[in-house]
Amino acid sequence: MSTPSIEQLAINTIRTLSMDAVQKANSGHPGTPMALAPVAYELWQRHLRYDPSEPLWPGRDRFVLSCGHASMLLYSVLHLAGVRRVDHHGNPQDGLAITEGDIKNFRQLGSPCAGHPEYGEAAGIETTTGPLGQGVGNSVGMALAARWLAAHYNRPGFELFDFRTYALCSDGDLMEGISGEAASLAGHLKLGNLLWIYDDNSITIEGETELAFSEDVAKRFAGYGWNTLRVDDANDLAAIGRAIEAAKQTTDRPTIIILKSIIGYGAPNKANTHAAHGAPLGADEVKLTKKFYGWPEDAQFLVPDEVRKHFAEGVGRRGQAAREAWERKLAEYAKSFPKEAAELRTMWAGKLPEGWDKGIPTFPADAKGLASRVSSGKVLNGLAKHYPWLIGGSADLAPSTMTLLEHTDSLSSHNYGGRNLHFGIREHGMAAVCNGLSLCGIRPYGATFFVFTDYMRPALRLSAIMRRPVIYVLTHDSIGLGEDGPTHQPIEHLSACRAIPQLDVIRPGDANEVAECYRTAIQRMHHPAAMVLSRQNLPTLDRTKFAPASLCGRGAYVLAEAPGGKPQAIVMATGSELDIAVKAWEKLTAEGIAVRLVSVPCFEWFDEQDDAYRASVLPREIKARVAVEAGVRQCWDRFLGEHGRFVGMSTFGGSAPYAALYKHFGITPEHVIAEVKAALGRA
Repeated sequence: MSTPSIEQLAINTIRTLSMDAVQKANSGHPGTPMALAPVAYELWQRHLRYDPSEPLWPGRDRFVLSCGHASMLLYSVLHLAGVRRVDHHGNPQDGLAITEGDIKNFRQLGSPCAGHPEYGEAAGIETTTGPLGQGVGNSVGMALAARWLAAHYNRPGFELFDFRTYALCSDGDLMEGISGEAASLAGHLKLGNLLWIYDDNSITIEGETELAFSEDVAKRFAGYGWNTLRVDDANDLAAIGRAIEAAKQTTDRPTIIILKSIIGYGAPNKANTHAAHGAPLGADEVKLTKKFYGWPEDAQFLVPDEVRKHFAEGVGRRGQAAREAWERKLAEYAKSFPKEAAELRTMWAGKLPEGWDKGIPTFPADAKGLASRVSSGKVLNGLAKHYPWLIGGSADLAPSTMTLLEHTDSLSSHNYGGRNLHFGIREHGMAAVCNGLSLCGIRPYGATFFVFTDYMRPALRLSAIMRRPVIYVLTHDSIGLGEDGPTHQPIEHLSACRAIPQLDVIRPGDANEVAECYRTAIQRMHHPAAMVLSRQNLPTLDRTKFAPASLCGRGAYVLAEAPGGKPQAIVMATGSELDIAVKAWEKLTAEGIAVRLVSVPCFEWFDEQDDAYRASVLPREIKARVAVEAGVRQCWDRFLGEHGRFVGMSTFGGSAPYAALYKHFGITPEHVIAEVKAALGRA
């Protein structure tokens, strides 16, 4: 067998590293990394603008492995390209982001080489992928971020933001509905800096794709407004290169390259392609495949020195030159545009701009009050005045979610600088796009009715896993939305969202709680926030009578103490039910029953407080406790204890005016009073 070219040697190194890692772990998917090694090689070595020595350089192209089951493809490339590790501030350190030892411990506890790529585990992993479709959804947000940043910060002669986003995706990605939402939006916005490379290998876990997938992908994407290209052989580097160059020259629409591959390419036993997709090849098959490649059959995790040198002289040298030129341009830019440069440095540091909260309003006491969705809109507008990279929109519900920013334009293909985003009726895609925007430094919010978190939960969950500070504005939070009925009335959703680790679920009870909850949420740069808001008006409390709303940041606080400071019982409430609890507290107090009233806008923040503070709000010795919330009881028991009672929902809602529904379901001051008295009797 003739000596392979350096290109083929590098490709086979990616393949054998992937095979060896999966075989050692006895777990994983070797076939797709083997098949896609040529396209990964071509993209990284010749096209991707990326400096392995400065992996978080803001001007870099983004590479997203949406088919996250092929994670060893990414880990192998990061290792061979010499991507450096970074500290928790993002500063490059000595050593590789993915070491040989990490690869040998693929899918093992403590290794950054997890079964699917996990953002934050190693430099070069731009986002968490694995749930199919999420990566391509994120890629739309990243491409949109480049366009928005360019519109706001580029100046003639200073094109700082012209990066491209590349995503490798699979049949599974394209079958998931989120990819259709994301692709449709990307086509509508004409994101010419976005390229998806679709691995058309005709294989899924169950077998041939013809079992369930027979659409014409090219026609589908042409209908979305995409440029569609084909490469018939995933091993033809020249054809892949020509297609990528053609995509780069297409500036008025995104591109998808339909790449025909054979999963596990190179394995002499083609009948084993199904196993290659979802299981190790087996020791004998690994040896046969290495022999087919002209590779030492017994070598494990072999990386020829010339391959490392080849990558260093390719993506390494090319990326370093591009990054250094960009940094020289940034230095000149800072001299001419110091304000904009200062904003960018703050954004890249993950910090808030100076004076960011100056515009947050304070609301006067008002018995009629405002719906918390309305006060939320006022707060968002106040924040936007001093937070230039706060942008967002809704899933076609801005007039109802009150999320339109005043004095700014809508973002469109004609105006990428707008701060009002229109996601269309695409809740799942919206959340994934927001994650992609966040991963590029922008602070996004996305809005919909609370019940429709069911449609976007997978992407919302990934916000929490990645600790991205996306703000979810979720209105129409309960049976209080009224006549639209049970399908639109969230019942179990508060508990379901509170079950997601690292997600702040926030349900403010009046306009000033809304303002203070935003003030706290905005500062939490490693947690997404679900702002759960009412359709109906909520009285704005008189804070000369009740405790200051600034205490919201503690998660729960004593809104009103029992006369004499010695409560017999505690009433707790959130959101629109806070007013119901206030009315019950007033009547109980008038009857001489000593009750403490506690507002609980955010369980997660309260859980973070020290024991002393939590005990000061909910003293352990007070067993008579009542919670009031228009949702299910689940998740309240840790605050209620053995003798606590709950006023809320245990069924779905109904179609009627909201006041009638609250009365029908017994969420009233009178019911709260009765439960307090019953709790005192039991206690």
